[in-house]
Amino acid sequence: MADPSSYRPKPGEIPESPGVYRFRDQHGRVIYVGKAKSLRQRLSSYFQDIGGLHPRTATMVTTAASVDWTVVSTEVEALQLEYSWIKEFDPRFNVKYRDDKSYPSLAVTMNEEYPRAQVMRGPKRKGVRYFGPYGHAWAIRETVDLLLRVFPIRTCSAGVFKRANAIGRPCLLGYIDKCSAPCIGRVTPEEHRELAEEFCDFMAGRTGTYLRRLEERMHEAAEELEYERAGRLRDDIEALRRAMEKNAVVLADATDADLIAVAEDELEAAVQIFHVRGGRVRGQRGWVTDKVEHVDLPQLVESALQQLYGEERGEGVPREVLVPALPEPAEPVAQWLGERRGSRVSLRVPQRGDKRDLMATVQRNAQQALALHKTKRASDLTTRSRALEEIAEALALDSAPLRIECFDISHFQGDDVVASMVVFEDGLARKSEYRRFQIKSFAGQDDVRAMHEVISRRFRRYLRERERTGEWAVAEAAANGEEPEDEAPASSRTEDGRPKRFAYPPQLVVVDGGQPQVAAARRAMDELGVEDVAVCGLAKRLEEVWLPGEDDPVILPRTSEGLYLLQRVRDEAHRFAIRYQRGKRSQSMRRSPLDAVPGLGETRKKALLKHFGSVKRLRAATVEEIAGVPGIGPKTAETVAAALAEGGRTAPAVNTATGEIVEE
Repeated sequence: MADPSSYRPKPGEIPESPGVYRFRDQHGRVIYVGKAKSLRQRLSSYFQDIGGLHPRTATMVTTAASVDWTVVSTEVEALQLEYSWIKEFDPRFNVKYRDDKSYPSLAVTMNEEYPRAQVMRGPKRKGVRYFGPYGHAWAIRETVDLLLRVFPIRTCSAGVFKRANAIGRPCLLGYIDKCSAPCIGRVTPEEHRELAEEFCDFMAGRTGTYLRRLEERMHEAAEELEYERAGRLRDDIEALRRAMEKNAVVLADATDADLIAVAEDELEAAVQIFHVRGGRVRGQRGWVTDKVEHVDLPQLVESALQQLYGEERGEGVPREVLVPALPEPAEPVAQWLGERRGSRVSLRVPQRGDKRDLMATVQRNAQQALALHKTKRASDLTTRSRALEEIAEALALDSAPLRIECFDISHFQGDDVVASMVVFEDGLARKSEYRRFQIKSFAGQDDVRAMHEVISRRFRRYLRERERTGEWAVAEAAANGEEPEDEAPASSRTEDGRPKRFAYPPQLVVVDGGQPQVAAARRAMDELGVEDVAVCGLAKRLEEVWLPGEDDPVILPRTSEGLYLLQRVRDEAHRFAIRYQRGKRSQSMRRSPLDAVPGLGETRKKALLKHFGSVKRLRAATVEEIAGVPGIGPKTAETVAAALAEGGRTAPAVNTATGEIVEE
C-alpha cells in the first residue's frame, strides 16, 4: 500500500487547464482515469488527509504509485479523451457498464448490391442501417416476417443467394412472395434497393405516409374494378398495422429519444435504456456494474452516456436524451453528443407529461433489473452455500448459519414505531416465519432502545417456548421411566413437525445498523442468558459488518457472496418494516365521528356502521332505530345520537394515506 504523499506532484506543477489524468500502480498499469475542468483543483483533492477521503477513493490512491495528465483545450475534448482511455486501458477503479449479453439488432446491409435484412450482434459496421437493439432475436424475426409481405427484400445468406442464382430457381420465400427474388433477376438491383429503402423508412418510424399511399392505391384499384389487387393491398395494410401494434405509441409527438434510468445501492448500479423512435419503443437494453469507485447519480449517468454513445455516429444518437439527473456540468456532455450526431441534441430531465411517465417506467425496469440480478445470485444452491461459508469464516462462527434472522426498526418522525423480523433459512427467505412488532413502551427516534426491546421480546418468547418444551419432556420421560429429550410436544409443533412461533432459534442475528444497534442486541441477549447465538450488524453507509465489542468493522470483499446475502437479508427486513409502518400510519390517520362517542368500543362501532352503512345514515336515524342494533342499548343510543347531533355537518373524515372519504 503506497503513501500518496510519495508520488504527489510538486506545487505549481499541475496546470489549471481542463484535462484528463491517469493513476498508475507500481507496475505501471492504469487503475483510474478521470477528467477535470481544472486539473490542479481536482488532483489536489486526492492528496488531502487520507482520513477525509471516501473509503473507495482512499483505496484507489493508496493502490496507485504515480499520476500523470494530459492538458486539452475544452471540456468536450476531455470527455472524448476520457472515454478513449477508459476503453483502451480498462482501469479497475472506473465504473464500467458491461452487458450481461449481446443485444441483437435488426440490420439492413445497405452497403451490398442487394441489401439484406438480418439479425446482427456485436459492433456496428459502416454502411449498415441498424434498428434496435431488441431484447430477443425472435422479436426481430416476427417483425421482419410481417413486413416481408409488403417489403419483400432479401433475407438469405450469401451462400444461399449464390446457389439460387446458379440453379436459376429461388428459395421458398421467393415462391410464397416474401422475397422479390433478386437472385434470379425477378427485380433489378435498383428496384430491390428501393424496396430496402422503403423498409428502412418504415422501421425508422415514417409509417403514416406509406400507409396512406397504400390506402390510396387500394381505393384506386377498387375503383378500376381490380379487386384482387385491392385485396392484396388491403392485406398488406393489415400486415403493416399488425407490425406497428407490436410497438405501442408511448410518446404522441413521434419523438426520437433515448430514456436512461439508473437504480443503485452501495455496491452496484443497474442501467436501463429505452430506445424510442417515432414515438414507439423500438428497443431496450440494460447493464449492471460494480461501483468500484465513489460516484453519485450524475457521474453514473455521465459514464452511461459515454459508453452508450462512444461508438455511435449520426442517427445512432437521437435528438433527445432523457436522464434521471444531469451530469455536472451538463453543457460539455450535450455538446459532445451533438458532435457525434451532427446536430443539436437535447439532454434533459423530463419534468411532466408522457415523457416523465415513461421515465418512471424505465426507472421501475432498472430497479427490477437490479433486484433480479441479486436474486439470481441468491437462487443458486452453490452460490448460497458459498455465501454461508463466507459469512461463517468472516464472523468466526463454528458452522454455517443455516438460519439467519434480521431485525429492523421503522418509524415516522418518532411516531408509530414498529420493528420487523425476517427469516432466511439456507440462504432463502422463509416468509411464513416473518414477524412484526409494535413498540409501545416509548415513542421517539431511539433505534437503539427499540432494538434492545425487540431482541428482548423475541428471545424471551424463545426461552419461554424452550422452557415449556423442557417441562413437557421431563414429565413425559418420568412417566415412561426414560431420560428426558429436548423435543417439543405435538401441540406446540406445526404440521411439518417444527416448533411454532419463536421456538426455533437462529444461528445468526443480523441487525440493521452499526455499532450501537449491535451492542444493544448483544446486551439484550446477555441479559436473558442467550449465549449460543451470534450477532452482527450491517451498516448502510459503507456496508461494513459490525461485531459486538469490536472497535473496527469487518470489511467483506466487494465480490463476496456472503456480503450479497447479508445485503439481501437486511433489505428484506427494511422492506417488511416499512410496509408495516406505513400500514400503521394509514390506520392512525382514519378518523370517524364515532371516535368521539364515550364508551363506544370498536365492536359496537363496527356493528353500527354495518347496520346503517355509513355515518351519514346513522346521523339521520332516530334513537329508537339506533337502539335496534344488536348490542346497543337505549342509553348508548341516546349518547350516539347526541354526539352526532353536536358534531353537525362538518367536513367528511378522510384517510389522507388513500384519499378515501371515511364518512360517506
